Amino acid sequence: MRKSRSIGGHDRRPGFWVYGVLIAVLVGSFFPIWWSFLIGSQDAAAINKNGMIFVPGGNFFANAATVIDSIPFWNALLNSIIVSSAVALSVVAFSTLAGYAFAKLKFRGREGLLVFVIATMAVPTQLGIVPLFIVMSRLGWTGSLWAVIAPGLVTAFGVFWMTQYLKDALPDELIEAVRMDGASMIRSFWHVGLPAARPAAAMLALFAFIGTWTNFFWPFIVLDPGNPTLPVALQQLQAAYYVDYSLVLSGVVLSIIPLIVLFVFLGKQLVAGIMQGAVKG
Repeated sequence: MRKSRSIGGHDRRPGFWVYGVLIAVLVGSFFPIWWSFLIGSQDAAAINKNGMIFVPGGNFFANAATVIDSIPFWNALLNSIIVSSAVALSVVAFSTLAGYAFAKLKFRGREGLLVFVIATMAVPTQLGIVPLFIVMSRLGWTGSLWAVIAPGLVTAFGVFWMTQYLKDALPDELIEAVRMDGASMIRSFWHVGLPAARPAAAMLALFAFIGTWTNFFWPFIVLDPGNPTLPVALQQLQAAYYVDYSLVLSGVVLSIIPLIVLFVFLGKQLVAGIMQGAVKG
């Protein structure tokens, strides 16, 4: 007897073109890392001689050691971990609170305020650099990590992300039931809203961590050369008239390794949390 197909074709396996697109996306995403490793494993003479390089060289560890000795690498690595972790935790905390309020609380001007928050994403970051630097200077924070952490404590994207997720993932009836049992608004958020927001909060934390880790523009302006984050420290590898790309790209690979480790250890948990939230929603 021929098996009947389920409605909507849920039992159909993806076609060849689906796997082809996924493989192309995977190769395109991995290629910049691989190319950085190829250049970082060579020396300057080999790069100038060969031009196009397809085989890794044997100088990566020597170049990496030179990078570590040439810049305040370990101090910059620690600064990047502190700044990225603080910003990620803060963005998740404030964005989840704001998203819960916009999604589930009824107050005057809610829609207009949400539109205003979203509209701030259209303002280029460069327009606020001068007044932001003046504020940090008057606070006495220039040169310190607080000048990098404070402007990123909450983001408009994070508020929008959590608002849209909680609108669909958290039923109003569940909140009303908790409130009828005598729970306060903060308690209902802690016991109902926060558990429902965990999948989206995990992804938001990952986005915020990576965005802060790779941020160069503002830390380059406000931090001292002796107390940089990792991207700013790597900029010190460039000389005035000559750039040794083997050293620069080996430093880039070193800066990417912590992010790869983060994905390796947290990737399955993030995907499992997202799927669990999708099923519950």
